[in-house]
Formats: sequence, C-alpha cells, structure tokens
Amino acid sequence: MTSTHLLGPQRFLTTAGAVVRGLGVDGPVATITAGWEERESDDAELDSVMNGRSRNLRLFGRMMDVLERDADVAAAALALRDAVDDLAHLYSLRLQHALDAVYAVRRRKGRADVLAAADADALEAVRRLDRWYLDQVRTLYGEAYASGATESSPLWAENRAEVTEQLASASVLAVAGGHVGMLLRTMQFFSVRPPAELPVVAWSAGAMAMTRMVVLFNDFAQTGAVAQVWDRGLARVERVIALPHARRRIHLDDRVRMEVFVRRFEGYACLLLDDGARVAVGPDGALPPGARVLRADGTLGVVEAAA
Repeated sequence: MTSTHLLGPQRFLTTAGAVVRGLGVDGPVATITAGWEERESDDAELDSVMNGRSRNLRLFGRMMDVLERDADVAAAALALRDAVDDLAHLYSLRLQHALDAVYAVRRRKGRADVLAAADADALEAVRRLDRWYLDQVRTLYGEAYASGATESSPLWAENRAEVTEQLASASVLAVAGGHVGMLLRTMQFFSVRPPAELPVVAWSAGAMAMTRMVVLFNDFAQTGAVAQVWDRGLARVERVIALPHARRRIHLDDRVRMEVFVRRFEGYACLLLDDGARVAVGPDGALPPGARVLRADGTLGVVEAAA
C-alpha cells in the first residue's frame, strides 16, 4: 500500500496542502468533504491549497439526490438508519453500566490479586460489548445490502460509477473532517474503497474514517461523555484509534481514565492528532517515530525509533 497520512484539525488547510505537495505527484486530487454536509461544495479554500487540482466527489450531494429521487433506496436507507440508531442507544446504555463497573472495582480496597482479576474481567466485559455492537452493526448493514435496493437502482449505479471513475483517475485522495457519522455514511452508501496504490491524506474526522474502528469521544460533553465505538471505518490504517482534537476533547491529565481507555482498546495504538499533527503511516500500518500516543499506563508518549 502507498502512503497514508493522518493529520490533525485543519484551520487553514496549510498542513494538508503541504503534505499533498510534498508527495510530488501530478494529476487530479480527489476530495471528500461530505463531513461538511450542506457545506460540502464550499471548497474554494481547499481547491486553492490543492493548486486548483481538486475534484470533489460530492458524496453528500449525490447521496441526497439518490434518496430524494429513488423511493426504494430511501426506504431502505431510512430503515437502516433507524435500526442503527436503536442499536446505538442500547449499546450506549449498556456501555455506561459496564464502564461504571470498571471504575467501581478500581475504587475498592482488598486483596490485590482478587482486585486485579476483577478489574481484568470488568474490562473484558467492556471489550465484549464493543465487539457485540460492531457485530450487530455489521449484521444490519448486511441485511440492508441483501435487500438489493441500491444495486437495483440505476441512479445509484450511475453515481457510484462516476465516483469510482474519479478515484481511478486521481493522483491523491484528500479526505476532510466535519461530521464523522455523515462522512462514514456517505462513503458506505457508495461503497467507496480507495485503491491501495492511491496516496491518501486525511484529517480530523477524515483520519478517523481511515481506521478500522471509529471511536467517538468527548470527555467535556454535558451528555454522552463516555467514549464509544461508532462504526467500522475503511480500514486503510489497521490497529490505530485516531483521536483528533485530543487536547480539547480528552482529559489527558486523568491518568486512571486514560489507562482504562488504552487497556480497553488493547492492541490498538491510541494516536493523538492535535493541531499541526502529521503522521505518515507505514505500509504495514506502523506509526512513525515521533507520533504522539497514549502509553499503556495512561500517560502521554511518542513512538520511539526502532533500535
């Protein structure tokens, strides 16, 4: 696989523009701004930093057009959305109780070996719940695809063919941030799969969408402060949890909370993507030296160079 670059939030798109220029490739830059929703086409600044080479795939506009003009596809999409929403509410309810149990165990005093065993089991219960949720989401998507509503729609097929063609002719794919749920929804709607050889530059929510498992988080939210698995991403980057806006959305100084987070997603690198961050992921999915991550003990650290 060719290069994949995960970036932090882009206020003026300067980092994204510099990374794309640094790739040294010519030709069109396919862009996805579906996370901006109704503002999807307000991409003049993005086109400018891409030296006028951007070609917006217009996934949000295309999806809305298909849903407005094809009643069968709209009905199937609405049914899927409602089913996923119901599932997410049930998962959120169970997740809060499961995490409460983890912290309750940690507050107890007693024999160290018994408490350690209880702690490990409580965390495993959270992991099982995360896996259960993703399995259920996968089942719901499978049922929706099995209905054949999109595959039998000429309008959907026409739009998907155009998106596939634009991706095939692009030299780079740039994926902007915004609403990660909408970004994922539009890419899944058109089964967007960037070719393995196509370089990808993605920032903020776009970086999250490139991973296998998308985790929503905001420790400072009045409601929904519990980090929760949201959906499957494109799995362009394996074994990474992307955490954009980390300083603004995570209690990084709460070591206990951070340790629980890291242990919950054991086997994944918890990658911090703050303003100015640029991480070139290796062909094998490895993070480069200097990438900022959460350590196993809940403290902040950087990836060390191989000895």
